[in-house]
Amino acid sequence: MTDCLINIYNAAVGACSAYNCVLNYVDYVKRVYFEGVFRRLYVVGVGKGAYGMARAASQFLDDIITGGVVVTKYGHSESRTAGKIKILEAGHPVPDECGLRGTSEIIELVKDASEDTLILCLISGGGSALFVSPADGVSLAEKQSITEALLKSGCDINELNAVRKQLSKVKGGGFAALAYPAKILSLIISDVPGNRLDVIASGPTTANTTGAGEAVEVLNKYDLMNKLSPNVIEVINKGAGRRTVNPGNENIIIADNRQALNAALARARELGFDAEILTDKLAGDVKAAAKWLSKEITPNKKLLISGGETTVAVTGAGRGGRNMELALRFAVEIEGNQDVTMLSAGTDGTDGPTDAAGAIAHSSTTARGRAVGLNALEYLINNDSYTYFERSGGLFKPGPTGTNVMDIQLLLCSGAP
Repeated sequence: MTDCLINIYNAAVGACSAYNCVLNYVDYVKRVYFEGVFRRLYVVGVGKGAYGMARAASQFLDDIITGGVVVTKYGHSESRTAGKIKILEAGHPVPDECGLRGTSEIIELVKDASEDTLILCLISGGGSALFVSPADGVSLAEKQSITEALLKSGCDINELNAVRKQLSKVKGGGFAALAYPAKILSLIISDVPGNRLDVIASGPTTANTTGAGEAVEVLNKYDLMNKLSPNVIEVINKGAGRRTVNPGNENIIIADNRQALNAALARARELGFDAEILTDKLAGDVKAAAKWLSKEITPNKKLLISGGETTVAVTGAGRGGRNMELALRFAVEIEGNQDVTMLSAGTDGTDGPTDAAGAIAHSSTTARGRAVGLNALEYLINNDSYTYFERSGGLFKPGPTGTNVMDIQLLLCSGAP
């Protein structure tokens, strides 16, 4: 049954292929370009899907592209160029010097953009870390520190990006302001619940809807204000201010989690499963999410599908990610049940700072662990789910997928069709 779950996962990810999703819009980009009587087309992009998106743009728009730069995560590209588009790699989820340099190259590319310039902006999940240009008064080291603290706090993506936007020149509409008066056409692969444009990659091309108040509220909620230097607090309290966004800009969602879940449902039914989608809004702490999923188990032969993005408050020193921790907590909840299996994985092919996308848990997972001397609860306390599955079996390592539409869970109850 594990092979069936992987087959269904691959179908879900394939439906959100960064290359194919951009391919669906190249004719529209051409129409916008020629009907707008533009003279230059710049292609810029950030995110884990940036390479595939750039390949599609280059292959079908190369005759009108003036130049381009995209930044993706280390290991998520296969070449340094895509036609006229330069491909750069940088750190994720914590920004690094390569992200800083890549962002500078993007800003340099569009600095002379004018009304006769169309900027095709390719945005996908991971863009917040990869598109990095700290606000004046904030160092990269300070931004790295607060990012790491927020990632470990258990805050959700909306809260995380509310703070990030206050510390950036390009987030929260900052890039749109830098490129003004050029028109920006953004093709966006969403990795956030509800597809909020100002949250995906921290909204570089759309008007900001959060300010200093929301950022301070998040920092106080997770007791992080005392971790900030006085100059960073001053920058946050000052706020990013209103930024000029061209009213003619377009932001188009070209793939999201629901699209992946629908593809998973279709493939599951092709394979003969009685399948249904539970939700595309699985969120909150992994403990509650695992408990909720365990209560959805049915005695019938059924495959249940969910998606979203859970959170983990990291207090231990182990290795893991939200999907692996969700899978292990689920295994604890279902111990003793008859023949229940769940695959929980990130659609980008990575889960936390590891080489796994997630894990496959079974009702025998905890017993199998005990047989080799592992206590699941002890590993959970140390946030060390990766090591647990590495030693007992169950790590899922598909490698980078070239897209990112949050996470997917496939829960098989009581055997095969």
